[in-house]
Amino acid sequence: MVDKLPVSPSPLLTAPGAVRAPDDSPDAGVAWHHGDPLGEQRSAERSAVVIDRSHRFVLAVAGAERLTWLHTISSQHIAALADGEGAENLSLDVNGRVEHHFVQTDLAGVTWIDTETGRGPDLLSFLTKMVFWAKAEPRDGNELAVLTVIGPDAPAALEGAGAAAPTEPYAAAALAGGGFVRRMPWPTDSSFDLLVPREQLTDWWARLTAAGAAPAGTWAFEALRVAALRPRLGLDTDERTIPHEVRWIGGPAEHGAVHLEKGCYRGQETVARVHNLGKPPRHLVLLHLDGSAEGRPETGDPVTAGGRTVGRVGTVIDHHEFGPIALALIKRSIPIDTELVTGPCAASIDPDSVPTEETVQAGRAAVERLRGR
Repeated sequence: MVDKLPVSPSPLLTAPGAVRAPDDSPDAGVAWHHGDPLGEQRSAERSAVVIDRSHRFVLAVAGAERLTWLHTISSQHIAALADGEGAENLSLDVNGRVEHHFVQTDLAGVTWIDTETGRGPDLLSFLTKMVFWAKAEPRDGNELAVLTVIGPDAPAALEGAGAAAPTEPYAAAALAGGGFVRRMPWPTDSSFDLLVPREQLTDWWARLTAAGAAPAGTWAFEALRVAALRPRLGLDTDERTIPHEVRWIGGPAEHGAVHLEKGCYRGQETVARVHNLGKPPRHLVLLHLDGSAEGRPETGDPVTAGGRTVGRVGTVIDHHEFGPIALALIKRSIPIDTELVTGPCAASIDPDSVPTEETVQAGRAAVERLRGR
């Protein structure tokens, strides 16, 4: 499960129709939906919605060496990020297992990082301990709060609210009055995060809804994220997860979080070994769940085939088009057409979600050449 910290209720929960996320949810403290969770998903795909994600943990890193320092202790190639550029990034343990996933944006001499609520304090503590002699100054940055605008009409809604929409993934532009707007490559190809001064959260919400973005909750965001096969730390990962298993391989241009050609960082040996010689033991897939079952599986429940555990289920959600779906980490050896069960539900793997493995690994090819094959 996602680590959770007590979160103060968002002031936007007073908006008409706002329904608070369950207290045991990783999204507790913000709106789960605004009365029509499936309709909100449709609006996100057809027009524009705004979602309160102000429970995200935000931190900031100042200092002249902030980027080169972060580059040495994380998995992404970010040493030369230009002003207004960003990336997704990971912190791994010594065995290459994922400890933190975060989005970072460098703007006006500060790197802003946002991550899961329950993981934020640990990430800030880790970064603070790793400074040593570098000119880098990590600190709590929760004076900014996250709003997300999604949909084909999102650029128009942003413009109407007084924010220009960046055109490239992870690109960011400063907002008048503080904060910035950043384009994201998911959960749809027209997705934007606004990190706004927390005291302006209600004002920005009003401006965006007046400009045509319909109120939506985290249910809509999560449904689109699951359908896009985008994992969430602590829900779709466990303590054994390595980046290859959950599609986090790739530089910023590939919308990944692990650059395969950068220098040394903690956990790199595992990443390099799997990339060059091995295969990940599991892979992330989309499951279609039997909607007629009484109930749904819970995050962390085993996925079984013939009574044998073959994986674990992650995020479980009801999607407006696909019905009940889930992300799951499944053993790579399990055939696509295997009949599965998780919780009270029969489940099947979406064949289009299974990663292809057609490329020949450089290390494996070298071994085969040495063997004369």
